[in-house]
Amino acid sequence: MSKINKKKIISELKYVYSDNNTLSIIFQNNELLLGVTGEFNNNLKELEKITETSLYSRGNSILVKSTPEKNNIVKNAIQFLTEQYLNNGTIEKKDIVSSISKFMINQNNDFEKKIEYIIKTPKKSVIPRSERQKDYVRALKESDIIISAGPAGTGKTFLAVAVALTMLLEKKIERIILSRPAVEAGERLGFLPGDMREKVDPYLRPLYDSLYDLLDFEKIQKKIEVGDIEIAPLAFMRGRTLKNSFAILDEAQNATDTQIKMFLTRIGDNSKIVINGDPSQIDLPNKSMSGLRRSKKLLGHLKEISVVDFDHKDVVRHPLVSKIVKAYSDKSSEE
Repeated sequence: MSKINKKKIISELKYVYSDNNTLSIIFQNNELLLGVTGEFNNNLKELEKITETSLYSRGNSILVKSTPEKNNIVKNAIQFLTEQYLNNGTIEKKDIVSSISKFMINQNNDFEKKIEYIIKTPKKSVIPRSERQKDYVRALKESDIIISAGPAGTGKTFLAVAVALTMLLEKKIERIILSRPAVEAGERLGFLPGDMREKVDPYLRPLYDSLYDLLDFEKIQKKIEVGDIEIAPLAFMRGRTLKNSFAILDEAQNATDTQIKMFLTRIGDNSKIVINGDPSQIDLPNKSMSGLRRSKKLLGHLKEISVVDFDHKDVVRHPLVSKIVKAYSDKSSEE
């Protein structure tokens, strides 16, 4: 797809409406059409099943036969999948599910408006997949401090790392700092084998995974070596002032009230701080020690601070994860 002018292709997607409630989505480029429909039209079959419509691939067109409302839903979904294929060269099943989410079918939010929230990293483009994720990305770009809470799989850490990485590569900041409380080791890591990095790496591995998903391994390693990216347990943050930095505290539900206050007060000039956590997964010996909920309550009224709450509808992993999260949430509310 490297030889294809992306803007031209998006602008040349044609839509022809017929009297019998049939919509023809016409592609000017067959390679792009094949990428969107998938091998053996598998992407179309999945989209057809989810939307309960009839979809056909004819020549250089996709035909949609349903009600005007559903035709428009599929039109928006095809636009989303087209941009996804152009950006990443592939379409996954989760992309098809996301393409018909409320974020994509909101009639008051046109396609071009959605595209402005795309986070372009060297390895892939990251697209918010729900209204809350869109709000979260906006907060990451505009606010000094962001506090987000919600279940696993809602993109809290991944989106924050993606925004931080783009800001680093664009030289808007000088350093990314990624931190987690090493609760399982009680912040005392001496009994683990190896040097300090080997001791803390198991607790920080998800942060490495997010980085490697967005930038080549060698480039990430180089930036860690020169200090452009720092990954450290929360205990190592005390006494520092973070200037020209983007600092992310992950798994903040396992940080105490005092620890979160300490982390937030590290903020310096031209810096952002992000606090992420899942209140349903507190590993502290005493769950009441968790400072995540209290930080939201105390600081949510400040205009420089954004608070974003996710729920099971924002889960972007396997569709089954959303159902699992909801089931456990419903069960907890009953007990």
